Amino acid sequence: MSNNHEDADGIPRKADHLCVLIHGFWGNPSHMDHLAVSLRQRYSEDRLHLLVTERNIGNLTYDGTEVGGERVAHEIEETLNTLADKGCPIRKLSIVGYSFGGLLARYAIGLLDARGWFDKLEPVNFTTFASPHVGVRIPRKGVWGYIWNNVGPRQGSVSAQQLFLVDSFGDSGRPLLSIMADPDSIFVRALAKFKNRSLYGNVVNDRTTIFYTTMLSMVDPFRDLGDAQVNYVKGYEPVVIDPDMYFLPAAELKESLPFGSRVWGQITRLFTTALFWAVVVLFLSIVLPLFFLHSISQWSHSRERVRLHEEGESATLFREYRLPHVMVKEMQSAVEEAYEDVGFHQDPDYLSTTSKSSPADSIRRRNSPGLKAKEAAEHKPSSSSITIQEASSPTPEHDQPNSTREAATDDAISKKRRAYPMLALSPAQIAIIESLNSVGFRKYPVYIHNHRHSHAAIIVRAPKPGFDEGKVVIRHWLDTEFQI
Repeated sequence: MSNNHEDADGIPRKADHLCVLIHGFWGNPSHMDHLAVSLRQRYSEDRLHLLVTERNIGNLTYDGTEVGGERVAHEIEETLNTLADKGCPIRKLSIVGYSFGGLLARYAIGLLDARGWFDKLEPVNFTTFASPHVGVRIPRKGVWGYIWNNVGPRQGSVSAQQLFLVDSFGDSGRPLLSIMADPDSIFVRALAKFKNRSLYGNVVNDRTTIFYTTMLSMVDPFRDLGDAQVNYVKGYEPVVIDPDMYFLPAAELKESLPFGSRVWGQITRLFTTALFWAVVVLFLSIVLPLFFLHSISQWSHSRERVRLHEEGESATLFREYRLPHVMVKEMQSAVEEAYEDVGFHQDPDYLSTTSKSSPADSIRRRNSPGLKAKEAAEHKPSSSSITIQEASSPTPEHDQPNSTREAATDDAISKKRRAYPMLALSPAQIAIIESLNSVGFRKYPVYIHNHRHSHAAIIVRAPKPGFDEGKVVIRHWLDTEFQI
């Protein structure tokens, strides 16, 4: 027998809030099981309806962000209409994206807003876990950096080209990720409408989506932790790092490690280096050829799926989601002038600290004559290093919307004064970071200690004991960020 809150089909009548969970690349709905279970334990069915998307399973994620985003948008619309037909109209919408699912989420909400859904729904929570908002190109020199940045985009899929920013969206001549970060785009306008926006990203061992792209940062304060004492959010130690102060002051640091521990540390590093080169040799001789064969096969299948998506009954269904070319042409962005060279062949890890101005400064000046005049009047110097407060915005009060919380004073971030060199990102990446940061996010660095696959552990992608630290991350998100 159904209770008073459900109809004959088990649909909760009182639930007016839909939360959408979107898995990542090569993923499937089961990857979001822990998130779904945690939400359900916190909020019963008569308070929250869950949708775990399932139209981009496995190799379907090869088909591109726009195709995947259209599938997500259509699946959300179907769910909203079905619930309304069953007497359960939805008034609030929350979106949670994991990894590549975060990009699909950003694309889908732009389509939903353009189709008028945000005039009928209140966008409440937008969260991504380990999502490559700035792509996956790594600002690193050496063999691995060269292989990753040059082989990755050539594996054949549309999604790979977009993630490495070598695609051209429509006839815009610009990468899709740049279009999605354009301040005048439907995607940024939709993102800005959410009451709460938050990011969670790993600080170590995430080989898929490293810190700069998940946390929209032009520096990496966690590149060399050394003897630094990480400062955790109280109650979520030792996993969720305090976004207002990553490290404890020097006076509070623990004593240096004993001599024996330092020697053991050096031996461990040498062993790790030797193991790394063994993996590189194995990769080049065996894995890489197999990878290319697999990529050719998947490229062929993906191209056929995209063709079917564009033709026949499927084309009729999804054509209404397609962005008009004129809409793309009218978008104005700082990236438009900055994007000349994605920079696959940038060798340095960091921009030179002796340069008189950083690419970020140059982009801002080209697109803001007022800023240029102001800096000249103030004789403000430029630098290729960034203080920590520029890398991570202060965490605003949780009972206020992001738009209000963004107005933080310098006093709120005065305790973060350590400067870090700017990563050797491309101009397009820098512009994406600046544009998305202007929307405003609360950012939580995550330190997974017990498993080297932190990309999977951050959301407990599978029921493995080594992933238990991810449960702390999800608990923090539910306690502090997710609002019903």
